[in-house]
Amino acid sequence: MRKLIVQQWVTVDNIVAEEDGGLGFVSGEPFSEKTEPAFMESVMGLVDSVDTMILGANTYAMAKDYWPYAEEQGEYGAKVNALTKFVASSKLEKAPWGDFPEATVTTDAVATVRELKQRSGKDLWLWGSLTLMRSLLDAGLVDEIRMMVSPVSLGKGTRLFDDRRNLKPIEATAFRDGVVIQRYAVER
Repeated sequence: MRKLIVQQWVTVDNIVAEEDGGLGFVSGEPFSEKTEPAFMESVMGLVDSVDTMILGANTYAMAKDYWPYAEEQGEYGAKVNALTKFVASSKLEKAPWGDFPEATVTTDAVATVRELKQRSGKDLWLWGSLTLMRSLLDAGLVDEIRMMVSPVSLGKGTRLFDDRRNLKPIEATAFRDGVVIQRYAVER
């Protein structure tokens, strides 16, 4: 069965969004020519392990006008754009992605992810989308949480977890810029 992998940028104190909703805490330029090769290798490893991206409506709204046109993102951008995409939304009727195939809109993300996990293929990747992540966690559909931890503490903002979650460590990798990628299996 395919796994659902969640990826979130987070601070060391469990903040995924600043009080204004921003991600100003993300270290440096995570996907530029200055990026540490080992970091990019780790990120590309995730992208190569999936064939489907799941997004919430807000994350989709932030991504749709950038990523389909982000030629400066090189191989990473090309692979992200090539993924099959699903957008969870009760309001959208269509979800265009530039010149790439349109994302499929689902009004029942839990049922959609449950069905996608039964299909053959590579794993599924939930990109950001905190509200959606929480509903998929509650439904028991998240298999792995991958936190890209920036070396900063904010004290205030939106927390990744708002309740207890039992996680089993899989791997932690530190990079020169201070970012640590922590991978956890979700225990059910």
